Amino acid sequence: MKKAIALAALMALSVTNALAADCVVHIKRTACAGQEAESYKKCNGKQECDTQESAESEAECSASALKHCDNSRLDITKYKVVTATFKGAALTGGFASSGKPSSKGTNFCAADRPDLNQCK
Repeated sequence: MKKAIALAALMALSVTNALAADCVVHIKRTACAGQEAESYKKCNGKQECDTQESAESEAECSASALKHCDNSRLDITKYKVVTATFKGAALTGGFASSGKPSSKGTNFCAADRPDLNQCK
């Protein structure tokens, strides 16, 4: 009985990890002047990094990517470019890397968001 429970738990963990690997969100930050170290902390000191997200569909992966555009550190991070792939295929975010609307753009962050481009 214990073996069956352990095996079921292991299989559930494997499925969860497989789903997380299906959605990869890439985040590239532009820091406010002099705030590079603080801005890049969320990527272990690097300007850009990938995060594995749990998503069962392209729509869920896109929603997760869009959430990464949120910026609560207005005086630290100026702008973000957030892209995502689901099962290895790039998702359309609707914006170019500049943040300008683009029907084929892979960036999820609009340049005119009120929480971006607010450095003092």
